[in-house]
Amino acid sequence: MTSNDNKEILIHRSETTFLSLMDLITSIPPRKRKESIITNERDKNFRDVLMHLFEWHSMLERWYREGMDGDEPSIPAPGFKWRDIGSLNQKIWKDYQDIPLNKAIKKVTNSHRRVMNLINKHTTEEIMTKKQYKWTKTSHLYSYFAANTFQHYEWALVKCERIAGKLKVQP
Repeated sequence: MTSNDNKEILIHRSETTFLSLMDLITSIPPRKRKESIITNERDKNFRDVLMHLFEWHSMLERWYREGMDGDEPSIPAPGFKWRDIGSLNQKIWKDYQDIPLNKAIKKVTNSHRRVMNLINKHTTEEIMTKKQYKWTKTSHLYSYFAANTFQHYEWALVKCERIAGKLKVQP
């Protein structure tokens, strides 16, 4: 394994998992894609999952921008601590209920591309070195990038597989 492997693996896993997610959604007939399933869980349709990803991309972009400008970003979001993550995710869900699926797909595709561009701006050393940037505190960029790309996409894929499975059996 070379030193570039970590960045390359991050990029590869992020791109392939994102494409798998998009392929899963487009495998569902267009008329069924917009439907919601009956569940007690927060995310009831593809739009809910995609807008969750979009908003977390947007938060990462804000953390990155503010941190690289020398500021200390409010992580995860202004007015929220990590212990409030459930409330934050519920707020995100509520904020995007009026977005149509086709717009959600465009938004998350564009935000994915922007995050991938951020990753590509850095060397593997910059991504993997802990405390490289003051705003990441004791961590490294990798943990922020991975959590908001392939790790989050893997979560989304499981959610969307469940939604797709229920949509296929609904009349």
